[in-house]
Amino acid sequence: MTFTEKLQRAITSSKSVLCVGLDPDLSKIPAPLKEQFSDPSDQVFEFCRRVIESTKMHACAYKPNLAFFEALGSDGWNVFDRLMDEIPSGKIIIADAKRGDIGTTAQKYKEAFFDKLCVDAITLNPLMGMDTLDPFLDDHSKAVFVLAMTSNPGASDFLQLPILKGSTLGTIIAEELQKKQDTSKTHIGMVVGATNQQSSIPVLQAHPNSHLLIPGIGAQGGNIDALAITLKDHTGIPIISSSRSIIYAGEHSPNWEERVSSKAAEIKESLTVISNKYV
Repeated sequence: MTFTEKLQRAITSSKSVLCVGLDPDLSKIPAPLKEQFSDPSDQVFEFCRRVIESTKMHACAYKPNLAFFEALGSDGWNVFDRLMDEIPSGKIIIADAKRGDIGTTAQKYKEAFFDKLCVDAITLNPLMGMDTLDPFLDDHSKAVFVLAMTSNPGASDFLQLPILKGSTLGTIIAEELQKKQDTSKTHIGMVVGATNQQSSIPVLQAHPNSHLLIPGIGAQGGNIDALAITLKDHTGIPIISSSRSIIYAGEHSPNWEERVSSKAAEIKESLTVISNKYV
């Protein structure tokens, strides 16, 4: 099964393009869970497991953020590995790793995430050059999501800079990704933030068939109706990520899992204007 086929099935079964980001911050783990588990690794694992269980009806994908697991030290990799078995097999798993290196180093990242952890996709940083993507591009069942126009304010430092005949760096990255897709078995998608939509339009036009990982909805304030207009003519499939707004919706309430589920359902409903095109 190709990545695109699995993604389409995941969206059809969930009737949603929602991706739940797993960013388990120990300082925000619900108090009832901390009372039940004393070990930080157990807290993170159980928190993420229950978030997955509470949101699986509403999401097509999950995006574990590696930084939050690496912060646990060696135990974090064990937690991450165990969580892979907790995510339903029909869901897309995107490792939010933002790796970007050359030669054998990139090859080892590929082996770690695609071969050992068996995620469906990974986020990559292309700023060391397009050759950093090459080790990841020989598997039709996988995808890479390359940083092209991110949702943070610092996107203006580099990605939004006009550097060649008025084209931004983000647009040039997208153009190079489009060229590389012609010889790639792996789907080459892009990370395009929901908060920089005006800057994103030329990026989408430069790589019009790419699937998109779109952060910025929820806590970062991205506007869904405006995003729907931006995506209107794009032929790739969007995966719209929300992390903090969902996973911490229950705060420290005894029924925090129900609130997480309700928030995921609420955001799924708000995304209907976009999801309906793909279900």
